[in-house]
Amino acid sequence: MVSFRLHLARLTFLVLTLAGFNAAAATADEKFISDWLDTQSRLKTWTAGFVQTRSLKALTEPLVATGKVFFASPNHFRWELGTPAETIAIRTDSDLWVVYPNLNRAEKYSMTGSLGPWKDALALLEAGFPRSQAELNQKFKLLEQSEKNGKVRLRLQPKSSQARKMMPEMLLEIGAGNFQLEATELLFADGSRLRNDFMNGIQNPVLDPKTFAAPSDPALKIVEPLKK
Repeated sequence: MVSFRLHLARLTFLVLTLAGFNAAAATADEKFISDWLDTQSRLKTWTAGFVQTRSLKALTEPLVATGKVFFASPNHFRWELGTPAETIAIRTDSDLWVVYPNLNRAEKYSMTGSLGPWKDALALLEAGFPRSQAELNQKFKLLEQSEKNGKVRLRLQPKSSQARKMMPEMLLEIGAGNFQLEATELLFADGSRLRNDFMNGIQNPVLDPKTFAAPSDPALKIVEPLKK
């Protein structure tokens, strides 16, 4: 079964890359960042397909899967991995749900409960769309910005020491001309990597609110792994 660490990594990609990374790079290329921020300010919903690649030291070949993601400002999202979906992660107002349809199982994680060493990582996840540039600058340090093949690449580091113990570095690729999210990559402390390459992204589609609702299938066995 997929670990809680991996769930949070996947979910963190969505919120951080759609929202939090922009302020961190504000001093690197003022014109690009200004235009990107303007585009971000108008982003209320977003959906895209993706190819996910997991690179682990223990494996000679990476693990590759496809899926689809849905996002609604400020912090609701739905992450479907596999076609048909084998894992579904949903962020509601108060909880994080991880659903395994094939196993009739759903895991519930309270966003207000204790998550141990993941507390700071979830704080990053909860950043949502920036309320101010200063607020986001408090969370990230820009290590490098470069451009290649029409993509701007940002290499960032969480400022939280606890978050860095889990995720010391994050990468973001943005279209240089259209400011579209192209790819994200997260480096774990153990050297493993998790990359998402997005495709067919649509900005501000009309999404059914049920997309972000907690699972209601009575056949699901609901467990709370972190509840004492």
